[in-house]
Formats: sequence, structure tokens, C-alpha cells
Amino acid sequence: MIRPQQKRAFLMTFSMRQRRWLPALFLLPVVWLLMGSFAFAQVTDQGAPSAQMPIVEQSKADLEKSKTTLAQISQQLEEARDEDPRLVDLKGKADDLASTASSTVSSLRSRLDEINARITSLGEPPKEGQPPEASVVTDERTRLTSEKSQINAVLGDAEAVAGHATQLSNNITSIRRALFAATLFKRTEISLPVLAEAGTEFVGEITSLSSSLTGWAIFVWNYKRVSMFGAVSLSVMAALLFMVGGYRLLGHRMDRRAFSGEPSYLRRLSVAFWSTTVQSMSVFLFMSVSAFLLDNFGVLRPDIEPIVFVAMSVIAFVYFVSRLTYAIFAPTQPEWRLLKVSTRGAHIISSAMLIMALVNGLDYLFSTISETLNSPLILTVAKSFVASIIIGIILFALSFVKPLASTDLEGDGRDKAMPRWLSILLRVGGLLLIGACLTGYVGLARFLATQIVSTGAVLATMYIGILSGRAISKQGIFAETLVGRYLGRRFGLGPVPLDQAGLGAGLGIYCAALAFGVPLVLFSWGFQPRDIESWAYRLLTGFSIGKTSISLISIITGILVFVIGYAVTRWFQKWLDRNVMARGQVDAGVRNSVGTGIGYLGVVVAAIFGISSAGLDLSSLALVASALSVGIGFGLQNIVSNFVSGLILLVERPFKVGDWVVTGTVEGTVKRLSVRATEIETFRGQSIIVPNSEFINSSVGNWTHRNRIQRAEIPVSVSYDTDPQRVMDILLELVKKQTPVLRNPEPHVEFLRFGEFALDFELRFHLADLSHGLTVKNNLRMEILKRFHEEGISIPMKQRNLNIHVDADNNPNALAALMDDGDKPVAPQTPAAPKQDIPKPEPAEPAAKDTEIETARPSARNRRG
Repeated sequence: MIRPQQKRAFLMTFSMRQRRWLPALFLLPVVWLLMGSFAFAQVTDQGAPSAQMPIVEQSKADLEKSKTTLAQISQQLEEARDEDPRLVDLKGKADDLASTASSTVSSLRSRLDEINARITSLGEPPKEGQPPEASVVTDERTRLTSEKSQINAVLGDAEAVAGHATQLSNNITSIRRALFAATLFKRTEISLPVLAEAGTEFVGEITSLSSSLTGWAIFVWNYKRVSMFGAVSLSVMAALLFMVGGYRLLGHRMDRRAFSGEPSYLRRLSVAFWSTTVQSMSVFLFMSVSAFLLDNFGVLRPDIEPIVFVAMSVIAFVYFVSRLTYAIFAPTQPEWRLLKVSTRGAHIISSAMLIMALVNGLDYLFSTISETLNSPLILTVAKSFVASIIIGIILFALSFVKPLASTDLEGDGRDKAMPRWLSILLRVGGLLLIGACLTGYVGLARFLATQIVSTGAVLATMYIGILSGRAISKQGIFAETLVGRYLGRRFGLGPVPLDQAGLGAGLGIYCAALAFGVPLVLFSWGFQPRDIESWAYRLLTGFSIGKTSISLISIITGILVFVIGYAVTRWFQKWLDRNVMARGQVDAGVRNSVGTGIGYLGVVVAAIFGISSAGLDLSSLALVASALSVGIGFGLQNIVSNFVSGLILLVERPFKVGDWVVTGTVEGTVKRLSVRATEIETFRGQSIIVPNSEFINSSVGNWTHRNRIQRAEIPVSVSYDTDPQRVMDILLELVKKQTPVLRNPEPHVEFLRFGEFALDFELRFHLADLSHGLTVKNNLRMEILKRFHEEGISIPMKQRNLNIHVDADNNPNALAALMDDGDKPVAPQTPAAPKQDIPKPEPAEPAAKDTEIETARPSARNRRG
């Protein structure tokens, strides 16, 4: 026979509180965040010292309360060694006390450092024989010394309380581990007589259950008929409202018949997610509202309430698994399948998963019935034995299934086996469950079976989420979604911003899947909600790595502060530019310089506030600054030089946006000034990035520094037989007809020189805007050429005399080509003259210049020989 102590130990692990984890699957993330926020606010309220009370007095009061609470926890620990939920609560209280005591130690040490610094600044008291110091200094030193002694005394108590609380928390953790191991690995005798006895007890339990349900039905019909009808009606209405609203909003995303053709992978994921979520949440809402209303209307009796609640949880969980398997495998619709499995494999796997979920749920329901009716422990053990054996057989049988669809076009079309590692894992899991049951470790087998079913469902849900994030992160996919099209229409986003938004959406889906799945997996593996809440609180409020404390809330707050500061800076830049400087008709270069300066200043201020909000001490960045200074001295000289040069350019403004500048071989218009480099666009449309240091260390020409007025010149040459005054009058007449030419300074013509072949003049005039220079010059040249033709004024071409000496004896053909009469040369009768070098002709002038060649003919004497 099994003793009552064994029954209590076996039932403790699968108590009513643990068996109600199924409904908490959907509410756990919300409850987790709410409880974490409440705990944070509570700890903050308890740990913050009063502004009116001195820090020493406040610390003493907090330590007295902590000592009393620690004593109570130690006393309650002896009474709750066999109750895991109570141990979790006690551990949470001990962790809170340790955190509060650590905060007290930190505040006291900060105050102690301030006192020591102040005493050091006051200096040593005067020695004997030295002049006495001021009484104010003596009183201040005495007060600080007294406060220092008090802080040292309280600091020792605070460290002792923190150490005691930490040790107590570690002891509770050790007790919980030992309790879990002892319960999980407790061996129960399994034999045919024991199973026969369990069968007899099962018949008696069915009779008791039937009697209880009959009595409850009669009670409800006679006394709670209206309440029962009202509770069920309101529950159905709530579920229908949720489902109708979900189908109205997301019906086009859930109904597979609404799509035609071959659906994309992202569409398959979307339909799987929304259909599973909406339908499962509708059933869960119906069950939750029903349980709440039945409990509050007094319809359920104490002996029926646990059974009804667990039955509702099992129904909701099994329905969720059924919808999840249908969404993933789609046995009847292969085109909507998320995995590459055959139709036969999809039917087998989905049916096996549904059967395992149903068997595991019924095991919990039957255990609840046995505990409620106070049935013998052997009956609960036998039920768990049968359920674990069934799940083990299903896992072992699945390892031999060939579910993968054949993708080989030249193959025989047969289904392929699953990966070898997966089949081995299924066989090991199945044999482990069967072996644990047969050897008497039914508790271990039941725990593993539950984790296989529940953890598998959670991991499958996370898998869909991760696949969705991966699919939506692919390039160009997010722009095709409903949200992407809306963002594109609403904000005019192009492909690149939408692709970046898709990457952010994918990362968000990853985080949501992890935030949803990880707590549920931990919860199903035996961790209590208080454990997860404590870890979440530590993760958000701060955890230590070595001597560094990291707080995710502080980091997120710092990032948000920086983003808000950056957004405010950009808004102020645009507002100042559009509403202040634009109305004041401020120069574009000034507007650019002011906007750039405000932008950098705002970013620096936002970064400082963000770092401070993140909890980082700016003084601790001194080491980083010193390391950067070394790096600047060796490898960042050019960067710093360009940065400082950019600041100088922004302040002095030797040129501005829109100016026409010339530096070295670069000439063009300034398009943008930054603290590192300046962008110059050449007149051919090429953008050149010039480091700012080049503008500081070399000469820079600025055609538009003061204004855009430019003097232009047009050289003109005429023949020597032309009247110079007439030429000057014509040029002045033509230039005054050009509208862009300024009348003050007045245009004028300079008679420059007497050239070799012509008289040289130069027409000089000023333009209001140098950008009109090419157009005005072009028009003037055409008018001058036309007027000169009308006036008969010729523009001479440059001439060149080329003397070629030809040896008639040695080069008769060349001599014949140069002769005008074309006579053939005769053979020479006198000795040949010494050979002379023919001088090379001068380089040709540009295409616009002609060269006249003069040939020296040989004399008659030379011709006759």
C-alpha cells in the first residue's frame, strides 16, 4: 500500500495551481509585464528615502523592517519546505530585501565618499602651537566626523542584512531544487496487482464522479437555473463578438478561399497566424468568461469547480493544438502547407500531435478528478502511467514515418524519411517515456510527456513567428504587404525606406516571438510565475556583469531620450529655417551654416542627456576620452583637422552654399558644408568631396564672396587699315544693348597694342550676375562679327614666313614640286654642293590660325647648273 506521505509528495508536483497553467499561456505576457511594473513601483516606493528624513535615520528604519521580515521568512521557510509555490514567494521576498539593502549600502557609500571629500577639503586640524582655526570650520569637521561614524555603523548593518538576505535566497533555491529532484525521481512500484487495484478504484471513482455531477446538476436546475443560463449566454456572446470582430477586421487574412492561385510563403504564414490566433482566442475567451461568470454567480460548488476549470483549460488547449497543426501542415490543402511534407505525412503528423495533446490533457483532467474526489494515489499513478505509455508509443512510431514530399523530378515519387537526427530524437524520447514508466518513475515520465506536448506547441508557435519575421525581412517583401503599401502612400516612402522598415518589422517579430515563447517554455518546465517575474524585473531594472551594472529600462530610456532630442533638433532646424530666416530673407549660406551648427549642437546635447538617462556616469568616460586622445594623436589627426577646419569655416564663412569657388584643380559651386568635408559640384555635374583642411591650408578663390558682380572681357583684333575710333564706337554701341550689362561701372574699350598683323582692342564691361557671363559674351561676339561684316572691317589672320632650302642636286623631285612652272630638273653638271640641313618648320598654330608659306625659288644660274 502507498502511504499518505507518498500520495502528498506525488500530488504536490501536479497540484491544482500547476494544472491550471493552460489558460495562463495566453495571459502570461500581460500578467508578467503588469506584475513587473507593480513590483518595480512597490520596490521603488519602499526603497526611496524620504526627502524630509536624513539618510541615516531612513536607513536605520529600513534596516529594522528588513531584519523583522528576514526573521519572518526564516520562520516560514521551516513550514513551507514541501510547498514549492510558497517557497517561490519567500524567495521573491528575500530577493527584494537583498535589493533594498544593496541600494541602502550604495546610498550610504555615496554619502560617505562625499563626507570624506569634504573633510579632505577642510584639511587637518591645527596642531599644538599653531594658530587656531575658525570655529565654523571646527564645527563643520566635528559634524561630518559624527555623521561618518553613524554611517559606518549603519553601513555594517546594511551589509549584514544584504548578505543574510542573499544567503537566505540561495538556501531557498537549493531547497526548491532538492524538492523538485526528489519529487521528479521518486519511484513508485508498478506491478499487475497494483494496476488491478487501480482498475477497481477507477470504477469507484467513476461512480463518485457520476454522483457528484448528478447532485450538482440537480442543484443548478433547482436553485441556479437563471444564473447558469445567464453565465453561458454572456460567455457565448463575448466569444461571438470577438470572433465576428476578428473576421470583420481580418477575415480577408484568414479565409483561404479568398485567395486564388498559388499563395506566396508570406501569405501562407499570414493566414496561418491570423486564423490560429483569432479562432483560438475566441474559444479561450469563451472558456475564461464562462469560468469567471460561473464562479461569481455561485453556480459551481467547491467539489465541482476544479474539475470544470481544468476541463475548460483542456478543451481550449486541445483546440489550440488542433488549429496550430492544421495551420502548419494543412492536410487537405497542400498549397497552404508551411512545411515540405506529403499529404500522407501531413495527415499522420497532425493526427499524432492532436492525439498526444488530447491524451496529455485528459491525464491532467483525470488527475484533477482524483484529487478532488480524494481518490487513492495509485489511481493517479496508473492514469499517468497509461498516458505516458501512449505518448511514448506515438513518438516511437512517428520515428519510422516517411513524411517528406519527394522533390526529385526523376525519382519514383515516393515519400522521403525525416532527417536522421529527428528520427533518433523521437525514438529516444519514446523509449525514455516507456522505460521510465516500466521502471516506476511515472512522475518523471509524466513530466517529460507534458513538456513534449506543451513545449512542442509553444515552439511551433514561435517557429511560425520566426518564419514570419524572416519572410517579411527579405528585400522587397515588406513593400508588398498591407502595412507597407499604407506607409508608402501615407508618407511617400520609397523602396529603400520600406525595405529598412521591413527589416525593423522582422526584428520586432523575432522579439515578440521570444517574449511570448520563452516565459511559456520556462513556465511549462516547472518555473513559477514569481521566478519569471523576478528574472524579468532584474533584467529590466538592472543586473551586474562583474562590477558593471546594466539596466535595460535605463538603456531604453536613454535611447528614447536621444531619439526625442534628435527629433526636436530636426524640427527646430526646419522651423527656424522656414519661419525665421526665410521670412527675414537671410542668405542661403547663412541659413545653411546656422542650421548645421544647431544640428550638431542638438545632437551633442541629446547624446549627453541620453547617456545620463541611461545611467552612465559621464565622469566614467574620462578613460575612454583619454584613449581617444591617444588615438587622435596617432591616427586621427586628419579627421580632427578636418573637423576643426569645418568649425572654422562655419564660423568665419569664407564661402557659403551656392558660391563659385576655385581651389587647386577644383572649380564649381558649393552644395553642402559639413564639419568634415565640403561638397562642390563642377559645371559638368560632378560632385567632388573636398576635405575642409584643404580650404584652410591653401588658397581658395571665391567668385561670389562679396557679391555676384563680375567683369568680363572680349578681345578684338582688326586690320591696320581700319579706323580705331570707329571700332571703339561700334563695340560700345553693341555692348550697351545687352540688358545684363551694368551701366555703372560703365563699359569701355581699351586700345591695347599694335600687334604684328592687327590692331588689338579689348571690350570690358561688368555683369550683375556672373552666371550670365557666357550668354552675354556669346551674344556680343555674334553681334560684333555681324557688324564688322556690314562695316567692311576685316579681322586679319596671323601669318608666318616659312623658308625651305632645297638641294637641287640631291632632291630634284622636291625642287620640281616647289617650282611654279613645273619644268623638270636637268641632271647637274657641276659637283654637288655640300649637303645642308633643312630647318624644321615651326609648330602649327591652333586651328583658327592660318600660316602662309613663302618658298625661295632657286636662281636661273642654279637651274641651268
